[in-house]
Amino acid sequence: MHSYSISKHLVYDAWLKVKANRGVAGADNVSIEMFENNLQNELYKLWNRMSSGSYMAPPVRRVEIAKSDGKTRALGIPTVADRVAQMVVKMSLESEWDHKFHSSSYGYRPKRSAHQAVQAAKRNCWKYTWVIDLDIKDFSII
Repeated sequence: MHSYSISKHLVYDAWLKVKANRGVAGADNVSIEMFENNLQNELYKLWNRMSSGSYMAPPVRRVEIAKSDGKTRALGIPTVADRVAQMVVKMSLESEWDHKFHSSSYGYRPKRSAHQAVQAAKRNCWKYTWVIDLDIKDFSII
């Protein structure tokens, strides 16, 4: 195993972001409130496992959500602890990698919204005569 330099402050800051986002319990049925009731122990366990390189993501809770076309889509809900772990990774990597993305990339980027993406698309419609529409799920190279 490889150890990683992860500060306890980073794990706590990640917890604050996860708590602010709210959300429901994952497969372990531990809610935000339950996690917070044992916060010091939960964050220490998570920090210890992540910094020692022994962290393993637990299973996610699968929920079917309705789509506008009448079909359903599977949604995975991670545990609260796993959401904190994911936030630690996001906060660690974002500053190093975000500037490398194309300026017209809006998905899951800091300080960028769906509304800004729509505005950029409108501007691009006047600027370019072609569109590429990709669905990653169904994308294949022939």
